[in-house]
Amino acid sequence: LGIDTSSFIAIFASAGVAIGMALSGTLQNFAGGVVLLILRPYKVGDYIESMGQSGTVESIGLFSTSLKTPDNQTIYVPNNSIATSIIDNYSQSETRRVDWVLSISYGDDVDVARREILAMLKEDKRVLNEPAEPLVAIKDLGESAVVVLVRCWAANDDYWNLFFHINERMYKELPTKGINFPYPQIDVHIKQN
Repeated sequence: LGIDTSSFIAIFASAGVAIGMALSGTLQNFAGGVVLLILRPYKVGDYIESMGQSGTVESIGLFSTSLKTPDNQTIYVPNNSIATSIIDNYSQSETRRVDWVLSISYGDDVDVARREILAMLKEDKRVLNEPAEPLVAIKDLGESAVVVLVRCWAANDDYWNLFFHINERMYKELPTKGINFPYPQIDVHIKQN
C-alpha cells in the first residue's frame, strides 16, 4: 500500500511492553493465587503469620488473601508476596506446644518450683501427655535470676486459654510456696579515697 509500517510496529511494540509492565504485578499476584490454591499451605479459617502480618484467613482470592486480625482488622496480602514468603500456619496441626519462660530468684528452691508447676500442669485437663510429658527445666543462669523453661502440649484450640490460665496460676501461687520473681538488680560499689 506504500505505507511505512515500521513506525506502526514500533508503536505497537512499545505499547505492548508498557501494558506488560503495568500488568506484571497483577499477573504475578494471579500466578501466586494459582500456586496457593494448588499447594494449599493454608485454608479459610486457619490462623497464619506471613509477611509480618498475622490473622485468621477469611478468603483466598486469585490476587490476594484476606486476614482478620485478633483486633478485628482486615488485612489484604498480595498473593505473589505470600506465595514466595515463609508462612507460619498455627492451625494445621491438632496439637501445639505451649512454652513459658519465667525467672525466679537466686536462692529459691528450684525443686519446689518444679514440683509446684508440674502439679499445676497435671491438674489441668487441657494438658496432654503426648507427644511429650510436661517439662520444667533450668534454661539459663541469668544475671539476676534463674531462668526456668516450662513446656507442655495442648490441643490447638486450647492453646491460648491454657497459656493465660497457667501464667496467672504461676504468678499467684508460686510466691505462696517461697518462689519469688526478681526485679533486675545491679550492685554498685562506691570507693572513697
